[in-house]
This record gives sequence, C-alpha cells and structure tokens, in this order.
Amino acid sequence: MNSPHYILLPVNPLFITLSFMLAFFLNFLPWGNWIAVPDFVALVLVFWSIHQPRKVGIGVAFAMGLLMDVHDAIHLGENALAYTLLSYFAITIHRRVLWFHPVTQSLHVFPLFLFVQCVQIAVRLLVAPDAHFPGWTYFSVSFVTTLLWPFVTLLLLAPQRRAVDKDDTRPI
Repeated sequence: MNSPHYILLPVNPLFITLSFMLAFFLNFLPWGNWIAVPDFVALVLVFWSIHQPRKVGIGVAFAMGLLMDVHDAIHLGENALAYTLLSYFAITIHRRVLWFHPVTQSLHVFPLFLFVQCVQIAVRLLVAPDAHFPGWTYFSVSFVTTLLWPFVTLLLLAPQRRAVDKDDTRPI
C-alpha cells in the first residue's frame, strides 16, 4: 500500500535554529570513551542542507564547525572544514536524495558522513606529526549516524506535515 505524499508547510527558521541547538547540546553530553557516538551536528546539518539548501548552507556549516572546534578543543578549523565540505556535497545531491524514501536516503548520505570522518582524520594526521591512526572503529560513527537518518527525518519533518484528512475549517 502506498503511503500518502505530503505537501510540506514552510519551515520555521526558529525550528531550524532550535534543532541545531539541540544537536549541539547532544554533542556536549559527556559520552566518555564510548564507541560510535553519532555526530548530531553533522546529522542535522546534512538534513537541513538537503531539505532547505537556501536557508542552511555553507556559512551555517562553517559557523557550526568553528563552534564544534572550540568545544572539542582540537585544531581550529578541522570541523569547520569538514562541515563546510559536508554541507557543499549535501547541497550538491539534495535534489536526487529527496526522490527516495528516508531509508534509501540513508544510503545516499552514508558516503557523506564517511567522507567527513576521513577529512577529520586526515587533518589530524597532517597537522600533528605525533598523531596516530585511531583504528577502524573510528569509522563506526558514520554507520550509527546513518542509522539515525530515518528517525531524524521523521522527527524534523513532523512540524511541516499537513494533515492527511482535509478539514474544511482549516485555512491551509
């Protein structure tokens, strides 16, 4: 049975800001040395770069990257570079990705998350001569972030969906 196609309402810029703040605070949580903790800022950044490329773009990605650099106390510009490239490539593929179901979309965004991690590790290895490769479990973050994509899509699109049943008293 086919699911209904929704005509989405315009997104509220305040909701975009709140979603970025929530993602930023989720990255603030003290996860410790847990393996495969997703990068919530990257996840929300890709979502809004795909769904609202005119409102969330490379400038927002650069600013969020600088904030994450300061939070993580790493080389200034590492996350800024990675998030800027992430946003650029997400905007590049946004028309193609929107044709698919969220589960299939996750297959399209997985290489983006993996690429961001490769950029981050490359910057660390190039800048710090005494740095070492963290191991292959480092890339499990991309898998977990990709698994969260359908849930985040459902959650962040919820305020924009219209009701399936038409109500004559509702203006829209």
